Amino acid sequence: MRTIKYFSIIFFCLLAMSVVSSKTYAQVSVEFTVRVAPPPLPFYTQPPCPVDDYLWTPGYWAYSDDGYYWVPGVWVRPPHYGFFWTPCYWGFNNGYYGFHSGYWGPHVGYYGGVNYGHGYYGSGFHGGRWEGEHFRYNTAVVNVNRTVIHRTYAERAEVNNNNRASYNGPGGVNTRPNRQEAAAMRERHDPPTREQSSHQQGARRDPNQFAKVNRGRPSKATMNRVDGQGYDPRGQHASTRPETARNQQNNNRSERQTRTMNTSNSNHSTQPSQHRDATPANNRTQQQTRTVHPTNNNNRTAQPSSQRNANPSNSGREQRAHKVNQPNNNNRAVQSSQNQQGQRR
Repeated sequence: MRTIKYFSIIFFCLLAMSVVSSKTYAQVSVEFTVRVAPPPLPFYTQPPCPVDDYLWTPGYWAYSDDGYYWVPGVWVRPPHYGFFWTPCYWGFNNGYYGFHSGYWGPHVGYYGGVNYGHGYYGSGFHGGRWEGEHFRYNTAVVNVNRTVIHRTYAERAEVNNNNRASYNGPGGVNTRPNRQEAAAMRERHDPPTREQSSHQQGARRDPNQFAKVNRGRPSKATMNRVDGQGYDPRGQHASTRPETARNQQNNNRSERQTRTMNTSNSNHSTQPSQHRDATPANNRTQQQTRTVHPTNNNNRTAQPSSQRNANPSNSGREQRAHKVNQPNNNNRAVQSSQNQQGQRR
């Protein structure tokens, strides 16, 4: 009976060890491969840490059927106190680029020698350390809100890697795991948290995060927390209403049409008088308008040409007749006065 009990204990121990070893291997092994190299890492400003004990997880290029897309760097809460984040990386092998997923563990493991910045300069992490159940931040490396976070220190880190390549291999970064990184790879690991998985899925649903749209310069480079405020590479608030590539094309087409209409209108208003007079339809419309409204104050100008020509001729004949008759009356008056004077004599 005891023998069976001992064998049962040994069996369950071996089973647990195999599960842990397979889990650890799955986390440090290649998840999938592609033939196209990922774009270089963009430069960006790190947003301040929002609350205590959040750790920085750098942004990276992920891959889907539509190509590479940028997952913004973000502050997240680790799954356990004392755990560090080992970033993911791409590695070249036998003509393919393999994706190595990131993981949580008591030490920072190997992440391909990629310089993600902000404490992840290719090996280890220089952005802070755990002191009991709280994290103390290195303000010489990471950006924190000191009005909220008070556990800080300042210690400069030496950076010897200025390569912005996002993969390990020819044309990128050529490094191998050191002794500490190799030991950390054999430790107990936790996969990315649910928040991190949701964060990556959100980036995948945003068309502007894809390299074929942003050409390697994502408009949302970082976030202060998962589902929080997004920031552009300069550290300014990113737009909350991203425009897709189709929307951008439609907006550009509308702007071109508007400019064309404005140009045609300005040319029409500034064209010479002979061109403006060459539109008889408009002139006929104006003449009809003047004829239909005879009650205007300018009735004389709105009369037809036959009436306007008839009135001046009549008035002219009357004036000429008056002028002709006026001298005759004056002559009669002079002659009568002369006759009267002769009779008196």
